[in-house]
Amino acid sequence: MSLHGLGVMTVGLAMVLAACGCGARAAEGPAASPTAGEAAAVAAGEPAAPASMFVYIGGRSRGKPGGITRCRLDLATGALAVLGVTGDVSNPSWLALHPGGRFLYTVNEVREFGGQPAGGLSAFAVAPGSGDLTLLNQASSKGAGPCHAVVDARGRYVLAANYGGGSVVVVPIGGDGRLGEATAFVQHEGKSVDPRRQAGPHAHCANLDAANRFALVADLGLDKVLVYRFDAQAGTLAPNDPPFATLPPGSGPRHVAFHPGGRFVHVVNELTSTVTAFRYDAAAGRLEALQTISALPEGFAEPNSGAEVAVHPSGRFLYTSNRGHDSIAIFAIDAGTGRLTAGGHASTQGKTPRNFALDPTGRYLLAANQGSGTVVAFRIDGATGRLEPTGHALETPGPMCVAFLAGP
Repeated sequence: MSLHGLGVMTVGLAMVLAACGCGARAAEGPAASPTAGEAAAVAAGEPAAPASMFVYIGGRSRGKPGGITRCRLDLATGALAVLGVTGDVSNPSWLALHPGGRFLYTVNEVREFGGQPAGGLSAFAVAPGSGDLTLLNQASSKGAGPCHAVVDARGRYVLAANYGGGSVVVVPIGGDGRLGEATAFVQHEGKSVDPRRQAGPHAHCANLDAANRFALVADLGLDKVLVYRFDAQAGTLAPNDPPFATLPPGSGPRHVAFHPGGRFVHVVNELTSTVTAFRYDAAAGRLEALQTISALPEGFAEPNSGAEVAVHPSGRFLYTSNRGHDSIAIFAIDAGTGRLTAGGHASTQGKTPRNFALDPTGRYLLAANQGSGTVVAFRIDGATGRLEPTGHALETPGPMCVAFLAGP
């Protein structure tokens, strides 16, 4: 399979209104009036909170290459309005924004790139004001099936995890946002106890800590979170000491979330539908397991797999998604110990929530139901962390990833 070219399509107003349930409100209509709190902030000389944010949704349909849907999220109501679609982008299953918001990067989860057994990475310029995307270039991920990526804090490198190849790669970013040739590549080796899913390595996530010093790579096939020292100047990776933290056999670690306080790390385990909490030594890059807790309600025995994990900006709550139970699991985080307490579940009102994301203000959670082709908006209760449906949902083919960018 080769990467497809880029096409841009404008979505008609009727489709926009039908998709987001906005009634007669035009997609490019006026922003909501400022709240009393926002007005007070302006009067006090503080910058007003944004009225809306851009939302990018990567997705694909069966047998089709997929695309990136660009939306606007109304922060007063939770309504989503489609602004456009960047089409013909091969399987953009993960999106990562540049720290300055000028560029967006996607993995292209394919088996072949440039005639080689590898996936791809695509770089896009983000137009100021409109948030529109323009393809800049593409680069090889050096391994098959890339499924996750992160841009380092300085905006100089993209780190990507290759699920199919069981490897991690570092690709440099030029001053113009374009991708260069890989500066580092690490091939994982080994297996674990599940003969079907863990016969070899499957790197599923690559994340960097707040200091930009250590990269944590969750490998589903090895039941390990590998820790690498990241050289932000040279774009290289070196095994840390110790080089990994081990999960219980058969866990299948999938994604990693850092606590905003920097003291804890939480990992969602796909195969056992659990979450493991770690204490994180930011100076040494060491992980110490604290607790593993189920993400499913007691008594649920149907097939399920854990998918996404995210910590609320306040650091008080943690969320994971369940594919099968089709829910978001809610946990309270103990500020002193990092341990989790189960706080219930919220239906995602769709099927197979592969991904979800919290907006940077901490007011909304958007659940991407890949199986039913919907992105559903929930309001977050700041006191309890519970999720309240806003009544707003967006239909989009096979949504796989949601990313936020501050916008008008």
